[in-house]
Amino acid sequence: MKEIVILSIAALLTSLLTFFSGFGLGTILIPVFAIFFPVDLAIALTGVVHFLNNLFKLSLVGLKADKEVVIRFGVPAFLSAIAGAYVLLEISDLPSFYDYTLGNKAYSITPVKLTIAVLLIFFALMEVIPYFKNLQFNKDKLIIGGILSGFFGGVSGNQGALRSAFLVKSNLSKEAFIATGIVIACIVDFSRLGIYITRFSKSGLGENLALIIAATVSAFIGAYIGNVLLKKVTMKVVQNIVTVMLVILSVALGLGIV
Repeated sequence: MKEIVILSIAALLTSLLTFFSGFGLGTILIPVFAIFFPVDLAIALTGVVHFLNNLFKLSLVGLKADKEVVIRFGVPAFLSAIAGAYVLLEISDLPSFYDYTLGNKAYSITPVKLTIAVLLIFFALMEVIPYFKNLQFNKDKLIIGGILSGFFGGVSGNQGALRSAFLVKSNLSKEAFIATGIVIACIVDFSRLGIYITRFSKSGLGENLALIIAATVSAFIGAYIGNVLLKKVTMKVVQNIVTVMLVILSVALGLGIV
């Protein structure tokens, strides 16, 4: 019950925070889930919340998506997300490669935690470092973008920054850009969850159904409040604070402390 309350509040606040920080729901929510669950399960649980939240958005704006871009970007993203999800499953089974103690507590650095920590830090910094933030690719690179975005989405759930970098020069209107991104995000989420569930059906997805529902509803409420009451704007101070927190949590995850 304690985990449900904490994570529901975290999902609501995280959903609201996306309106100010520029970060996606999954980027901020994964480290929070990882405090309570193994990192691979945390990614799967976050993926479910992320997928359902995107389906909600899809019902609102999905018809405005550009079909050609969705196909050229979404098909390779779907396939590479499967590969990325399998990579996550494989590294989850690898044993720790370094164990240490601090005080009376023992910690382990595992391949899966270190990999996810590095990716979280990388994608967090992508949102704040001007060079990466302004990175753009021409429309003829959509297939490559789909492969990269889908793969990293499958491994860690982080795909938004890469997806935007490849879509921004696709000559889409603001509405089509947003809708196309949501459709592609749903495609990647659907693809990777199909792989996760083959493993995690025995590891916590079913047992945590109440948590998934509570976190999803909370994310919906946060998105609704943000959409109705707030103007979506990236506040530099908030973004920097969130970035520091993400890096700290990611370092703790990589060191096995979380």
